[in-house]
Amino acid sequence: MNPTRQITKDNAYEAVAPDDFEAMMDVDRYNKRTGAFDKIISATHDHFWDPLDKRYIDYSEPFDSENEMLIDPSLVPELNLPCFQKLSEKEKVAFVNETARWMMSAILHGEQGAMNLSASLCHILLDPGAQEYAANQAREEARHVTAFAKYVQARFGKPLPCGETLAGLLSEMVNAKEVYKKIVGMQLLVEGLAMGTFATFFNTARDPLLVKLCQLAMTDEAFHHKFGKIWADRTIPKLDEEERHLIEDWAASCFQTLLFNLVNPEQKRALYAPFGLDWEVVQAEMLDAVTDEARREDMKEGTNIFRVLIKTLLRAGIITDRTRPFYATYVDMEELKNEDERMVGDDIAEAGIAYLKTINFNNGKGAPKASVAAE
Repeated sequence: MNPTRQITKDNAYEAVAPDDFEAMMDVDRYNKRTGAFDKIISATHDHFWDPLDKRYIDYSEPFDSENEMLIDPSLVPELNLPCFQKLSEKEKVAFVNETARWMMSAILHGEQGAMNLSASLCHILLDPGAQEYAANQAREEARHVTAFAKYVQARFGKPLPCGETLAGLLSEMVNAKEVYKKIVGMQLLVEGLAMGTFATFFNTARDPLLVKLCQLAMTDEAFHHKFGKIWADRTIPKLDEEERHLIEDWAASCFQTLLFNLVNPEQKRALYAPFGLDWEVVQAEMLDAVTDEARREDMKEGTNIFRVLIKTLLRAGIITDRTRPFYATYVDMEELKNEDERMVGDDIAEAGIAYLKTINFNNGKGAPKASVAAE
């Protein structure tokens, strides 16, 4: 591997080629373990949960999907388009729930990407502490795959295919040889996106099962996000200009891809045909409705997922005067800079961990009846 492309500024992130297992058996390596991630690793038992154990979450909880919307309709911008006005109220319920299926499927694919990416870090990170953290995260992402697969199965039967843009971005991150691409792309951006998305569903979803699932996932994601922050704190201040430009450009590219394509009607075209709608008509009407000014207005909300991503990059030191104008198109950067350090979802995750402790440290008796996650 090209050491310049690796941009290793701290020994904890030193990496080798994924097929260089001999480097892992170097006898001197085992005694060079960083303690940077010990707190995150040792806290694992505090937020343990089992998606197959009904004490934590019960997927048999009923929901009248035929007559009730699983998520808040405000999360479905298509409902405001002219071509959707011909739909009956029953059809609108069905479309909102099919959109929820598309969203949950995207989350499921994202969790699969996070699991594979974490596992791939185990193959290349030389530091035993960093490697242990990555293995630990892979385990937690694996339970998310199980959990969201069970939710999709319970509410929809099976997931929808991954949109081309998200699939391409996840594949690029998982297969990247550069550690910085994996950490900036997944640990900061995708994990930040997940925290914002889960917080939105926790606060607005109409399905209590989904609310509970999102809070449980957030108890893990908050720690995954911290791993990226530790990397940023130890790496960003030591970059030279060329290295900083590489990382800034990669972050901006990922952000732009997510912003313009994540909910693009072309990516969701399979949803429209069953309702007699042409995705190209939907896209044309969406382009008229969703202007840069509209995006900017949406991003004034603290829980807006793209605002969360910009704040994540800003706090990590990845946005400088060079790339600031790009992000300033959508948010007031000075206002964002002056916000407190806490990220959206931190309070929700902490409450979830407190709930999990009532199960995990209650001698197997389960939580007290008065304490229910996400309620």
